[in-house]
Amino acid sequence: MLQNKLGITNSVELARAEEKISKTKAIALFETGVLNRLTPGTFATLAKIHAYLFDEIYNFAGKVRDVNIAKGNFRFAPVMYLDAALKHIDGMPQSTFDEIIEKYVEMNIAHPFREGNGRSTRIWLDLILKKELKQVVDWSQVDKEDYLLAMERSPIKDIEIKHLLKGALTSKVNDRDVYMKGIDASYYYEGYTVYNTEKLRKDKNINENE
Repeated sequence: MLQNKLGITNSVELARAEEKISKTKAIALFETGVLNRLTPGTFATLAKIHAYLFDEIYNFAGKVRDVNIAKGNFRFAPVMYLDAALKHIDGMPQSTFDEIIEKYVEMNIAHPFREGNGRSTRIWLDLILKKELKQVVDWSQVDKEDYLLAMERSPIKDIEIKHLLKGALTSKVNDRDVYMKGIDASYYYEGYTVYNTEKLRKDKNINENE
């Protein structure tokens, strides 16, 4: 289990705390306008998103990992090549849908953080799409199994993930409902399903108004 700032030693308890805290921060990321002040498409921006979401939980929030990691049989970019990979990704074009998804796939292969890569990188992807194409992905319309399979195959062939995400694009780039449902879907892909984003937002507003 990952070391954390909360002093939690039970993995189930940590997962619940991480979901609640980082989802609450994801809400603030949207509602405070912080997202709109970030430069789309850079690793520096991804690091800021990751730090914003996870800083209350992990010391490594926003920091490039210093260990090699894998998921199933797939090994993400080795630590010794990670800095070079991130510089390469920063320089990749992002003016068309295909270019943006290719950049997203490369960032997923890099997987620069110890934990929370998928959740932070999907927000990062939408920020690029919003700036360049005036669209975002409606993640609530993207099936979990289809997405995970397409991402697993994307390092070899990215046609599936391009097709899947293109079919879920929406022009509702500033729609709170699309964003909140998207965060819930993004967390669902990773197995986090205890907390509902909209309910967290309402509970927070109630507490602030008491």
